[in-house]
This record gives sequence, structure tokens and C-alpha cells, in this order.
Amino acid sequence: MPSTHTVVIGAGPAGLTAAYELTRRGTTVEVVESDDVVGGISRTVERDGWRFDIGGHRFFTKVPQVEAFWHEILPDEDFLLRPRMSRIHYRGRLFDYPLRAGNALRNLGVVEAVRCVGSYLWSRVRPPADQSHFEGWVSARFGTRLYRMFFKTYTEKVWGMPATRLQADWAAQRIKNLSLAGAVRNALLPRRDPTAITSLIEEFQYPKYGPGMMWERCTERVVDAGGVVTMNTWASRVHRADGRAVAVTVSGPDGDRRITADHVVSSMPISDLVRAMDPPAPPQVRAAADALRHRDFLTVALVVPADAGFPDNWIYVHTPGVRVGRIQNFGAWSPYLVRDGYTCLGLEYFVNVGDDLWSADDADLVALGTAELGRLGLVDPEVVGDGYVVRMPKAYPVYDEGYEQALDIIRRWLAEAVPNVHPVGRNGMHRYNNQDHSMLTAMLTAANIVDGTTHDVWAVNVEEEYHEEGGGQSDDGRSRPGDGRHGTGRAAPVFPRRAAA
Repeated sequence: MPSTHTVVIGAGPAGLTAAYELTRRGTTVEVVESDDVVGGISRTVERDGWRFDIGGHRFFTKVPQVEAFWHEILPDEDFLLRPRMSRIHYRGRLFDYPLRAGNALRNLGVVEAVRCVGSYLWSRVRPPADQSHFEGWVSARFGTRLYRMFFKTYTEKVWGMPATRLQADWAAQRIKNLSLAGAVRNALLPRRDPTAITSLIEEFQYPKYGPGMMWERCTERVVDAGGVVTMNTWASRVHRADGRAVAVTVSGPDGDRRITADHVVSSMPISDLVRAMDPPAPPQVRAAADALRHRDFLTVALVVPADAGFPDNWIYVHTPGVRVGRIQNFGAWSPYLVRDGYTCLGLEYFVNVGDDLWSADDADLVALGTAELGRLGLVDPEVVGDGYVVRMPKAYPVYDEGYEQALDIIRRWLAEAVPNVHPVGRNGMHRYNNQDHSMLTAMLTAANIVDGTTHDVWAVNVEEEYHEEGGGQSDDGRSRPGDGRHGTGRAAPVFPRRAAA
């Protein structure tokens, strides 16, 4: 095989998966990572012996190649099989999620439950005229009353904008196949396959020391295979000539250096990739890059006695009047993340870099989190011990109005101007996806580079034939009916039929 050198930008799940697949096929790879830790948003942060997951990462997939990758990197004994438990906090009550009829009726009361059903039936008779945005799409499937209770407040916390500005793509991806009627059926009838609905998985795998364990080990495997992983170094320019990318200039503690490249695999935000082009991209492409936005994220981790916690992996906070959006119980993810007799609660705040929360002192954020736990009635503030703050910029690509058109402009230009630049992963493709989706895009990209295949990574999880309620896949990525063992908590990444063919 001809010698091929690939520069991989970013050491998150997509970048490291690509690097691993390429190095084990004998190609030379250099990974550059701007941070001092690998894993991207799937890292595990450690402070004073406590380990924090950034957002909670379930290891559950219907893609055999991804499953095999996980267990090739980590031995089976490093995985725990964890029960999934999550609830919704709304005005002092905890609602089971997924919906359970008895719990919902007790919490809502008969009168309110009847009103919600009436609102749903009305939405079936007179559906919202505009379902292009999140509010219209969800109201049509759950009714306006349930939408306002269980979707509006949380969604607007996450995205920091009115739900009417958030495109329906977000709802279609996150709540695929689930409606009030479907939720009631799942609550009342025996479940034949709880993974057929994308939000209803009941257990998942989890590395015992957190997801960062996977990517730290993967990095070691890449280096052992001859790859280079350079930390605290970012791609500042991607040089192009003769219709291709020819080199990447990276910047780090020792200054700038230029790396010649046959291919570039990029998991950096696609808008930053455009801005790094040298010569610059055309004005309309740069304008499209400027139109793409991200939502940032911070976790306030609070140490509490184990018996002051709750059994859930996480609780969604739909209650108005507090700024926390979701609360993780890291002890429920893995006992190896916490210490005996204690657990750590991760209060998640969805922010923008530079706003009041992002810029607040850590001590003030710990005080805010402690007070909000008390206000929600979840934990007595008096029992809260140590507190830590972890900030994560550009955690969530925003699906606001016009994002799809802007992304399409960038995709088309990259394909024409630099076909050997390969965007992969969540930020690399500006797609709010799962870890396994990011990995699959990287696997297909590595195959395109090494084998000369023409897999369309943009079609993964976009084709009509998701096979969400199908069965799984054969080894070549084709759908395999009748096997319901696999599923994910969101739209599941499955090879598109065109690519598989």
C-alpha cells in the first residue's frame, strides 16, 4: 500500500477512532489536540480523586463494528452493565421517564391528566399549522399542555432561545418514534422490544472509571502502533493547493510547525475548519461558517453523603425558576467514580461562553448549585461538602433557523475545494449525535482513505431507512431483521443503504 500520512485534528471519539483505524492498517498518523486531555466531551475529569462524566455517556449501540471496537480497546472486565433510571423533576414531583401510567396519574392528578389527554386529542384534530420548529413538532405529538409541562422549559434552558427558533430537526432526532400514544402504549402494554423506541433503553454498558478510560487507552494503542498524539496543540491553518489540502500548520507551546498531509481528518468545529483555510474560503462560505452556533456547558459537581443522593443516573429539571437543567448522580453510573459512603452530584448548566454563569467564580457557582438542590427539595444544602466546576465550550451544535442551509454551503464547498479533508464527529459535522455515531463516521472515513471506498458519512443517520425499529445489522452493515438486542438512546447510527451497497 502506498505510504499515506494523515493529520487528525482533535482527540475526541471521532478523531481517535479514525487514528486507531488508520494506524492498525499501516498508515502514518499524527493527532493534534488543543486541550491537555483526550476524549473531547467524552473525557473523564478527575478532581481530588472524584471522577466526573461530562454529560453522562451510555455505551449502547446497534452497530456491531462500534461494539467490537469498544471491547477491543477495553477488556470485558472494565465494563459495568448499568440499569438506566431517569426521571423528570416538575414542580416538586418526580415523573418516571419513560412514562409509567400509575406514576404519571398520581403526580398529575385525575383532573390534570384528563386535561392533558384532551389537549392531545385536540392536537390530533387541529394540529399546529407550523411544525417546522420544535414547539409545533412536539405539540402535534403530545398536545400543547404536555409540551408546556415537559418540553418547553427544559429545551429553552438547554438552548437559551425560544423553542420556536429551534428547528424541528432537533425534535425529530431526539424524540424519534415517540408520541403520547406511543408512550402510553409502552406504559400499559408488555414490552416486546424496549429498544425499538429510541429513548427507552433500560440498561447500558459503562467503563468503570468513566468514558475517558476508553479514550486514554485508545490513545495508548495509537501511539503503540506508531501514531503520534500531540497535546496542547491546535490546527491554525489548513493549506490547500491544486484542489487539495497539502499541509496543516499547528500551533503549540513551542510555536508553529507545518505538517505535510495526504489527508486531513477534522473533528474540530466545522466553522473553525473553514476559518483555518489558506487561501481563505470564499466569502459566502465564511459567512455560512459564521452562521453556525454552539451552546456551551458547565458542570457543578457537589459531594454529598450517599444516602442523600437518589437512585437515578440523572434527573431532568423541568421546573421553572432554577437554572440547573439536569442533575447526574455519578455514583449511580459507577461506584468507581466516587468514594465509599459518598456520591457526587453533577448539576449541569447550559450556557454561552462569556455569559454570567460561564464567567462566575467557581465558589459562586458551587453556592448556586447547593442552593438550587435545596430549592428543588432534592438534597439538604447542609449536607453538601466539596464542590468543583468543569467548563466545556462548544458542547452542543445548535439547530437554529438557517443552520441546515449554512451547513450545506460548507459541505459542498469542502467536497469541491478540498476533497481530502474529511469532517467527522459531533462538532466536525455540526451534528448533535451520540458517541457511536461519531465513531461510525470516523470508521467509514478511514475506510475511504485506506480502501478507496466512497462511503457518504453525511448520509449516516440521515437516510429514511434508519431501521430504528428493525433489528440490527449484518457484518457488512446491512439491516438484519428480527434481532432486537441493540438500540441507542437517540437516533441510531446505521449504515445508509447507498453506502452499504
